[in-house]
Amino acid sequence: MPLEAGLLEILACPACHAPLKEADTELLCTGKDCGLAYPVKDGIPVLLVDEARRPA
Repeated sequence: MPLEAGLLEILACPACHAPLKEADTELLCTGKDCGLAYPVKDGIPVLLVDEARRPA
């Protein structure tokens, strides 16, 4: 389920403050050294570092 049009523009990674991009059921951090993936549950982004998936 895509996020509201303006919402993605104002969201940022809580860890490094880089912009996020939408990918399936996650929001991916675009920061070069970060790369965390935040889940989107029931259309609501869970922007908690403890809930994020670390890059492989």
